[in-house]
Amino acid sequence: MARLRLEHGTVLPLDPADAVIHRGIVIVEGNRIAYVGPMPGPAVEPGDQIIDTSGCVVMPGLVNAHTHVSMTLLRGYADDMALQEWLERKIWPAEMKLTPEDVYWGALLGIAEMIRGGVTTFNDMYHYPRAVADAVQKSGIRGCISGVMLGMLPTAEDLLRDAIELVSQMKVKAHPRLIPMLAPHAPYTCPDSLLKRMAQAAGELGVRLHIHLAETRHEVEDSLKEHGATPVRHLERLGIFETPTVAPHCVHLTDEDIEILAHRRVGVVHCPTSNMKLASGFAPVARLLEARAVVGLGTDGAASNNNLDMIEEMMVGAVVAKGHSGDPTAINAPQMLAMATRGSAEALGLGDQIGALKPGMRADIIVVSLHGLHMQPVHGVVSHIVYAARADDVRDVIIDGEPVMRDRTLLTLDEAEIVERANECASRLVR
Repeated sequence: MARLRLEHGTVLPLDPADAVIHRGIVIVEGNRIAYVGPMPGPAVEPGDQIIDTSGCVVMPGLVNAHTHVSMTLLRGYADDMALQEWLERKIWPAEMKLTPEDVYWGALLGIAEMIRGGVTTFNDMYHYPRAVADAVQKSGIRGCISGVMLGMLPTAEDLLRDAIELVSQMKVKAHPRLIPMLAPHAPYTCPDSLLKRMAQAAGELGVRLHIHLAETRHEVEDSLKEHGATPVRHLERLGIFETPTVAPHCVHLTDEDIEILAHRRVGVVHCPTSNMKLASGFAPVARLLEARAVVGLGTDGAASNNNLDMIEEMMVGAVVAKGHSGDPTAINAPQMLAMATRGSAEALGLGDQIGALKPGMRADIIVVSLHGLHMQPVHGVVSHIVYAARADDVRDVIIDGEPVMRDRTLLTLDEAEIVERANECASRLVR
């Protein structure tokens, strides 16, 4: 079998978190990593494809642990608004006009953007998830696709049935790059009865729940009035966390909330740019990490970020933690890089498959160039990836052992067609 050999680069295996292999090599066989170590490594075999990574960093692909990928269609449409007003006046009315075709082209636009920025896996929550799944299969990226339920809609029962049916079908087909989940939107949009039914279905199907949690102070205050408990404590009382759960945001947390999230191994997903842009607040990431909670990183959707750039998200997340706390050591570069790779993978239940370069794991690998002026001189590779790098420093992307971008050229997608079709869809939505 022909192998890929990524040679002569600086390898960041992320296993252990602080490992750096100067002049390293990574060998891929099929869709798995076969070898990681210093040059020269195992002997070259006939048919081996050699990729020279001199002057580059070879590292695990970034994992965007929470987004709404097709919201690329609404990028820049509703800015400078509070979350509830943003949702109720602008976003939800526009989304009511969505068609599966809109979602498909919006997803391809977002996926192309993410691949260009070194993202190899994303966790999505959006309408018409089958269309997102189609975009994942076409593009070559790895995607966690959720059957979504908004419990306040009159069609909630239909949405619940459709979500369970979607996940059941995906489990049967077992596509290697499609990971199904069930997604009740949030505690404040889903009645307790539906939350419990969805959690039960997720447990029976063996999939994770994906639910927004404790995003705003208003959400917490309403939960205290209605349930006498914070959103985290309320879900704990309902038994929701007995099902493995991914919880984006988790901005407003008590000490008890943090203890619950850490104890239940809930995958907390930090979305710093979106949280700040919507003025939702500052998540207590340092306290979560100190409590040994599972913490990953996500961009949220492009309507509230306004991009899907995980490299930028790392820098923002680290800098905001320092500025908000007044402690320059609050979140350091290695911690932030681990959150964007290993942490996000663990939050999604994929920590044994992706997020690190280790023999036997899936071959999701990116090559990041150090040649740019903004990347010189190189005093610390991890520091540069978090604080200095840009999305367009990503040179090559390999997902499940297959190159999907080489020398900044996408190999699976027609960018011009995607831009044209996505713009047509966006124009109709906001007309």
